[in-house]
Amino acid sequence: MPKSGWAKQEIQIEAKNLAMFGYGQMSHRATKKRTELFARTILITVDVDQGEEQPIIFCCLDLGCITFAMRDGIVQSLSKYTWFDQEKLVLMATHTHSAPGGCSYDALYNMPTPGFVAEHVDLIVQATVQSISDAYQAMADCELRTAQNTFATHIPVAWNRSLDAYNQNPEVEQRKLSETHLALDREMNVLGIYQNDQLCALMSLFGVHATCLGNQLDAYDGDNKGYAAASTEQYLSSLSTTSQRMSSQGVNAPVAIFAQSTAGDVSPHFHGKDQLKIRNKIQGEAEYHYAERNGQLQSECALQALNHSQALSLSKAEAVLQYIDLSNVDVAPEFSRGTQGAKTSQPCHGSAFFAGTPVDGLGTAKPIVMAMNLLSNQVRKARLNPKHPQFEKYEALYASQGNKPIVLEAGEKKILGQRLDIAPSFVDLLIAEMNRQYQAGAIQHSQLVPTIVPIQLVQLGGITIVCCAGEVTTIAGQRLKQSVAKALGAQSSEKTWLISYCNDYMGYVTTNEEYQLQAYEGGHTLYGQWTLGALQTRFSTLAQQMRLEKVDRKYDHNLRPLIPPAHELAKRTNNIYRQ
Repeated sequence: MPKSGWAKQEIQIEAKNLAMFGYGQMSHRATKKRTELFARTILITVDVDQGEEQPIIFCCLDLGCITFAMRDGIVQSLSKYTWFDQEKLVLMATHTHSAPGGCSYDALYNMPTPGFVAEHVDLIVQATVQSISDAYQAMADCELRTAQNTFATHIPVAWNRSLDAYNQNPEVEQRKLSETHLALDREMNVLGIYQNDQLCALMSLFGVHATCLGNQLDAYDGDNKGYAAASTEQYLSSLSTTSQRMSSQGVNAPVAIFAQSTAGDVSPHFHGKDQLKIRNKIQGEAEYHYAERNGQLQSECALQALNHSQALSLSKAEAVLQYIDLSNVDVAPEFSRGTQGAKTSQPCHGSAFFAGTPVDGLGTAKPIVMAMNLLSNQVRKARLNPKHPQFEKYEALYASQGNKPIVLEAGEKKILGQRLDIAPSFVDLLIAEMNRQYQAGAIQHSQLVPTIVPIQLVQLGGITIVCCAGEVTTIAGQRLKQSVAKALGAQSSEKTWLISYCNDYMGYVTTNEEYQLQAYEGGHTLYGQWTLGALQTRFSTLAQQMRLEKVDRKYDHNLRPLIPPAHELAKRTNNIYRQ
């Protein structure tokens, strides 16, 4: 019989007028806390003849993303325990945009905060470790059940925010502007943990951005996923009270994880005719009510799913995790539309990244974006002149990045072809902050964004879970799951699920066809037009290793991101924004 334990712990970060992570806005600062932010954990293991195996650890944090700084601290803290295996640690983020920033060693995503906030990371690590430790102490026999439920088309829970790009994919049914709610995966996958026939904990996977709350608010808040978890736990607590009256054993405090799946192109706000006008009618207190209602819909879907669940036979509970250099992957032709020699490149941000999204988070003004496009094209033209001294280097870069109007070369720390310290800071506040940090000696030896990223596969009986650090679009996620299932030789009865915002943060993952339109998601797909193909290539290889006996598996266990110098981390925070 499998065993499970669950627990949650509040992340005790105070609101100190620092910018939150998600919208990239320096003005989006937290002065108060509206809801508690939690680290929620579910542990699962299977009994074997020699005793218990090391458990699979699912831990979901009410944060915008997971970073290597967080994961490394958590791994170091837990490594003293014999029951802990870091390859079996799955760290997930709800992707709420109303949570603390400044938590990454990678400098770019800390620019709005501004800078690295070690106190935030320490408190996140403490809460997560406590949650995991408490869950381990509570482990007991359980029954696992799985279920799927599909949101009815009239349920107002999610809309595709990048319809033109979605329609580029050859395998999709073409959708009209009035059908954005259909241009996404409306199915929710749910794992339920039962004791004494009582539902005690669950994990839901459904992709929708946690952006019900906009960038004009000033409070930490769990957004829709946080409200879904709180609503479900409140409901299960009421059932637990009844159960305890009937049984002396009782039930531990319930835990409900509402994690993300293919949320990359999925918004909780209406997209269609008059979309911005409709969004602007939801302001202030109404945004919190909107987030709570969206969370309630997700909670109801998960609980309804488990009314028709199936027992999960747990013959194995194992995981493999590997770090890869995503800036230097040779993409297999089967994942590059037959293109020979397809490769990824150093991470680059396109002008669409700075422009933002049309409803969830508008960015830089259109005239400035147009100027970015013009200057980017001029830089490209000059570099692709065969007489350019670095012609071959840039030929490879643009072959990888495709038609993206490159503004920021994060790998080489250049903006529109110029070093950060001499780039035009008037263009964007984030660019100005990058200039400041570069001139202060804060990022000379630090990466702006990661290039070494984790990929992970988890198997629970007949379910394989693909764990990806990126914001994966609907069809990109569908293809990634298909390629993993094929590499595993999965039977029709076996299922493949996907968790995004997992173990680190690496921007977006679009399909190659979506990428060509260079909407926000394509502009934030950092490693070029073959990013998805690179992940399919490397996940497939890892899946093939997973098919082998553990002693026969051969993959790199040692590659990890570099931790930046302490003196650079110390120089990053611009304290004027704290007041």
